[in-house]
Order: sequence, then C-alpha cells, then structure tokens
Amino acid sequence: MLLTFIILYLAVTLLIGWWASRKVHSTADFVIAGKNLPTPILAAGLFATWFGSETVMGAPSSFIEGGLLGVMEDPFGAAMCLILVGLIYARPLYRLNILTFNDFYRMRFNRTTEIVSAIFMVPSYFGWIAAQLVALAIVMKSLVGLPLAYGILLCTVITVIYTYIGGMWAVSITDFVQTIMIVIGLAILTYVMYQRVGGWHNIQSKVPKDFFRFLPHSGWNHWIEYLAAWMTIGLGSIPQQDVFQRVMSARNAKIAVRACIIGGVMYLTIGFMPLLIGLCGRILYPEMLDGDPQMILPEMVLAHGSLALQILFFGALLSAILSTTSGAMLAPATVLGENLVKPFLKNPTDKMMLNIMRTSVVFVAICAAIMANLKSNIYELVGDSSSLSLVSLFVPLTAGLFWKRASSVGAVASMLIGMAVWVFYEYIQPSEIPSLVPGLMASILAMIIGSLFWKDQSYADFTEEAANRSGTV
Repeated sequence: MLLTFIILYLAVTLLIGWWASRKVHSTADFVIAGKNLPTPILAAGLFATWFGSETVMGAPSSFIEGGLLGVMEDPFGAAMCLILVGLIYARPLYRLNILTFNDFYRMRFNRTTEIVSAIFMVPSYFGWIAAQLVALAIVMKSLVGLPLAYGILLCTVITVIYTYIGGMWAVSITDFVQTIMIVIGLAILTYVMYQRVGGWHNIQSKVPKDFFRFLPHSGWNHWIEYLAAWMTIGLGSIPQQDVFQRVMSARNAKIAVRACIIGGVMYLTIGFMPLLIGLCGRILYPEMLDGDPQMILPEMVLAHGSLALQILFFGALLSAILSTTSGAMLAPATVLGENLVKPFLKNPTDKMMLNIMRTSVVFVAICAAIMANLKSNIYELVGDSSSLSLVSLFVPLTAGLFWKRASSVGAVASMLIGMAVWVFYEYIQPSEIPSLVPGLMASILAMIIGSLFWKDQSYADFTEEAANRSGTV
C-alpha cells in the first residue's frame, strides 16, 4: 500500500509538470513563470526553497546530538534569509526586471563581474542538489530495497522531466501542492508523537540541562561558531539564484516582499516540526540512535508508525525533497544559459535560449547525480555548497545595491579573494575558526580597498540603465 502511494504520488507530480508545460512559451515563462505568481503560490515556493532533506533528515539528527544550538543554521538561519530578502533586497531587485542575479552584476559592474559570479554560482548548487538526490535514494532504498545508485538515477530522471518541460511554472505549482502535503503530514505526525511522549514536561525531563539553550557559552570561539552558523544560509543564500528566481516570479514588488516574509515565518514554524518529531523519537525509541542518524525519522515511522502515518510522513518527505530539488536544478541551469552561453551567441532567438536552458537542466542534473554517487552524506554535501556564495557573492551584491562607490575592480577582487581565503582555511590550512568567517572578512576588505583605489562610473551607468528598465517586463 505504501509503495502504491509513492508510485501514485510521483505520477501525479509528473502530470502537474506536464500541465504546467502548457504555460511555457518563452524564456520568461520558463525562468520566472511570466512574472505572474500570486502571494500564496509564491510564498509556498519560497518556503520550499530549502525545506528538503537537510530540514527533514539532517536537522533532526543535529538537533538530537547538539540541542537547539545545533540547528542555528537551519531552520533559524534559513528563515532569517527569506525575511531579510523580503525586507531589504526583494523590492530593489524586482524593479530591475532581470532573469538572474548575474544580470545584476553585469548591470551594476561589468561583463567580467557577471561571468566570474556565474562561474562561482553554478557549481555551488551541485552539492545541494546531490544532497536531495541522495536523500530520495536513501528513502527508496529503505522502502523497496532499491540500490542507492539506481535510486539516485530514478530520482534524477523524475525531477528532470517535470523541471525540463515546465520550468518555473511546474516548480511553483508542484511546490504549492507539495507544501500542503508537508504541512498536513508533519502536523499530524508531530501531534501523534507529542501525545505518545507524554507532553512537554516529559520531554524536558529526558533531555540534558542546556539542550534548549539559544545563546552560546561564553568564549569568543563559541560566539564565532554561533554567528557563522547563522550566516551560512542566513546571509550566504541571499545572493542565490533559486531564491531570486522565485522573487522575480511575483506579479509585483509588493507581492514579492510579502511572500518572502510569509515564507520565512512558515519555514521557521514548520521547520520545528521535524525537530520535535526527532526528539520524541529519541525519547521513545533510543535504540534507533545506533543506526544512520540521517534515517532516524524514516526508520522510526516505518518501525512504529501505522500505515496512515507512514503515508503522511513519506508523502511529506518526498514533497519536501522534490520541491527543493526542482528549484535547485532550475536555478544554475538558468545562469548557465543566460550568463555563460548567451553572451557568446550572436542574436539568439528566445526559442533558442529556451532550448539552451532546458538542456542546461539536464547538464546540471548529470553533474549533481555524479556527485551524489561519489558522496552519500547529506550533511557534508549541503555543507560543501552552503558557504560558497557567502564568501564570494554576498558582499558584491550588498555593496552594489547600497554603496555608490562600489566599483567593478572591488567587486571582482571581493569575489576572487574571498573565495581564495575560504579555500585556504577550508582545505589547505584548517583552523578552529570556521573558514567562512575569514573568507567573508577578506571579501569585505577586498571590496573596500578595490573600490577606493580603483574608482569608476559603474554606479552612474547602473542607475541610468535601471531607470530605463523599470516598468518593463
């Protein structure tokens, strides 16, 4: 019965993608849904941006092991990111009427900045997508015994099909449907587990004293690690194409802002459900802690849940992972087509660009599937992808929007030096300080020095072009 439900669910997902494909007639339809999404669908899509394997499978194991301090990155940092995008970044970026973040780097600085930013952005998604594919494959293996490699292949094919044919329309509609599944499934399972464990008093009595501690212990090293956890997704995912692409799909700037804030609040509240489920499972079934920590929730539901609970949970889990994977595939594919291929084509037609972006979806999926087969730890795959944009793209974006003196030289230097310092402390000379901290500091310093010593007229050119583009589609 459970297997039948999963097959039916995947079939419905493909049907939604096919239905959405009828709305795709141009690159704008494929990339940003024709800028026609209302608040509910857009908010659901923004919520679904990262609500995937890390939230449902990775975060509960981190919560069980490290308490509240172990999940500052997700869901706290992720929720903060969406709210900050809504409050600070969504409105000025929406008015530019562009398809990618990298278009902004070209408008604000120059073509070199666009290409460098695109080269850094595209690979940052491979690990993230691979993590979702591994999670789906692990679920399929636990349910039907499908080998991990075949599970990765099957999940890749399914996600590619509906993303390829429907683009942002398919991603948005499936996100909306899948969000409903996520909320219903996790809410019911949370209630059942909470009742079984005997309420909040019993939970508090079974966990360590500082389990729910929100602030770190004294000591500069603890505070640096704490702030780094908030910044990884909280700031690092602000200049990410999957978030931006959804923001640009809104019908107007007001909807874009509102949907970001709603999505952030949804992420924070609903994101606590898997944590509470995992904690209740730890108390009720402590023997399961001896297995794979990534599989605590799935194995607990399979072993101790009724068929109805299993259907609800795995429906929510599949929904969460598929919604994240599809958006993550579309984002780098858009950047590949728009910012790395299009500049080298002579007068490409819109139909040609649409085909290029669809082909790019397949290319991104293949790269991610290869990475998924090489490394099967979800947490490590997510960690490998989370810091890249923070140390290279966040500072040029923020300075480009809000600092008139930011120059093209400063932007490129910020990207290159920030990335170089991060690589050095991450892989060559590891230290107790999280590598993203010196990487971010180097990125800020490079932007300031490069802009002060190599001034240009990029801001004046940008404001003129932005004024000309405002109000166009």
